[in-house]
Amino acid sequence: MKPLSDLSVSEILALHSDTLTALRDRGVVRSANNPTGDLAEYLFCKTFGWKQAKRSVKAYDAKDAENKRIQIKARRLTPESTSRQLSGFRSLTGFETLAAVLLDEKYQVKRGLLLPAEIVKQKVKPDAHTNSHILRLTDELWSLPDAQDVTDQLRDTLAKL
Repeated sequence: MKPLSDLSVSEILALHSDTLTALRDRGVVRSANNPTGDLAEYLFCKTFGWKQAKRSVKAYDAKDAENKRIQIKARRLTPESTSRQLSGFRSLTGFETLAAVLLDEKYQVKRGLLLPAEIVKQKVKPDAHTNSHILRLTDELWSLPDAQDVTDQLRDTLAKL
């Protein structure tokens, strides 16, 4: 295979499309969109044995063995975008736990976190422009008493895929 730098834009886009198809065929992603969110859902569910919700379900993405609802969010950090802002929460009800992961530019796990919904509700900021609530995955969140750092578990799962 030629190095990416030797490929045309069309060839790189075709490779991207083929990559997403291969990931979808393996069950890692469920859509043809940016794979960040799908990868996060897959990693958390695979790591903790959660049952992934149907794509149309609002307010949560998975349920654990005790039937608790989990909202899963991710942010991919790149040299061009170092923001740790997660996509907005349209509702702050309907889930008991937030599972969040920061991924690096190459989709490797930088940090993973489980956070009770009560803490999420205290830490979000309203955003009138998007009619949602915003949370940034600051390092402070990992040091909160009820926060659970799951970085190593997520890294282990990703390494086995």
